[in-house]
Amino acid sequence: MAMRSPVAKEGLPFIGIFVLVALAGTAWLPYRPLQAVLWILAGWCVWFFRDPERQTPSGDGLVIAPADGKVVAIEETIAPLSGLPARKFSIFMNVFSVHVNRFPIAGRVEQVAYHPGKFLNAALDKASVENERMEVCVVTAAGERISFVQVAGLVARRIVCYLKPGDAMPAGQRFGLIRFGSRVDVYLPLSARIEPVLGDQTRAGETVIARL
Repeated sequence: MAMRSPVAKEGLPFIGIFVLVALAGTAWLPYRPLQAVLWILAGWCVWFFRDPERQTPSGDGLVIAPADGKVVAIEETIAPLSGLPARKFSIFMNVFSVHVNRFPIAGRVEQVAYHPGKFLNAALDKASVENERMEVCVVTAAGERISFVQVAGLVARRIVCYLKPGDAMPAGQRFGLIRFGSRVDVYLPLSARIEPVLGDQTRAGETVIARL
């Protein structure tokens, strides 16, 4: 069985650029502290695109965190795409978080919709409706509809999502990432029992955020 790369493939071009700049700086810049800064930035780029393995809990009705980060909102609203009353659960990723996103619950992708928009600070609640974003609606084997949204942020300028309607996905599977700081919103049925509270940290593919 082939070993996975420890970094997301989407980050390889960026890592290559950072390393080349650091090499050029080492060759041409006489000031050693500045050379060190360039190598620190190259190391940070590798760290940003890290893609660690995760152990996804199994069980009926478990909703798993799609992103690493801090819980910044839990509130009642209307879910995008499905139009159903829902409780929005928002995870904010800063520039030090793992940015690989993982599928929150086993099911079939029903709809995918891209919306261009602004690049406000993703920690702000209005970013959910004003920023560039990718919306996904999933139907579980039990017929529940769960929506989740990748939201671009102040620094994030590129949403990567491989999903398309009809895809059948297991919980915890990688499905994309957002570059350089952002958030993911999960829209849960009102009957769902949410486990984390505001301010808690989540780990994509591992943290149980709700039970249906």
